[in-house]
Amino acid sequence: MNNSFVNTARLLGAGLRALLVLTLVTGVVYPLVVTGIVQGLFNGNANGSEIKADGKVVGSSLIGQAYNLPLKKGQETPEPDLKWFQGRPANGLGSNSINTRYTLILSGATNLAGDSGAVKGTCPAKPEEGTLCAQVVAAKDAVVQDNSVPGYTVEPSDVPADAVTSSGSGLDPDISPAYAELQVHRIAEKNGLPVARVEQLVEDHTQGRTLGFIGEPRVNVLELNIALKDLAAKR
Repeated sequence: MNNSFVNTARLLGAGLRALLVLTLVTGVVYPLVVTGIVQGLFNGNANGSEIKADGKVVGSSLIGQAYNLPLKKGQETPEPDLKWFQGRPANGLGSNSINTRYTLILSGATNLAGDSGAVKGTCPAKPEEGTLCAQVVAAKDAVVQDNSVPGYTVEPSDVPADAVTSSGSGLDPDISPAYAELQVHRIAEKNGLPVARVEQLVEDHTQGRTLGFIGEPRVNVLELNIALKDLAAKR
């Protein structure tokens, strides 16, 4: 009886010591070591890939932002502020009552099928409301209208796919070089800048494929707009 009690107490003591040691190693030492390594080698990534301007954090390179005008009285949908480069649509974020665009409460796509509203594989001129075709057609019309300025007319065939479709998350921070270049004349006109200088700005902020073969060339909209702000300030 006494031997059984002693053995049980010894086993419980060994288990408790093992629990304390493993808790210390896996719950304190390991996280601190990993955090230290990551902070030392990948500081920017570990802290949210922050982007700073004028000494303040203005966003993340991984999350898109909206560039809209303040809502007017009685207005529910904000209008884009056309002096800035615009990102991809965020239709998935605007389709529920909890979320508004880029508030980071939720992320999501439209969940509409690729042939939603299509007739024989093609979007008609007046697609059914609420379909993907309706969103694409409306977005294309807006892109053409917004970016056509005196001396430069955007044709519907010039509009790239990322200008009229949202990403899977709805938070894509990048646009294609083609969409950025399509906006150049409008940006130059709204900010009183030479077209050539704005074109150079886009070229300077165009990133190639990751490792040379992964993904597509892209332009980070937030970084581009920060550079645009600095350029406009020097005008």
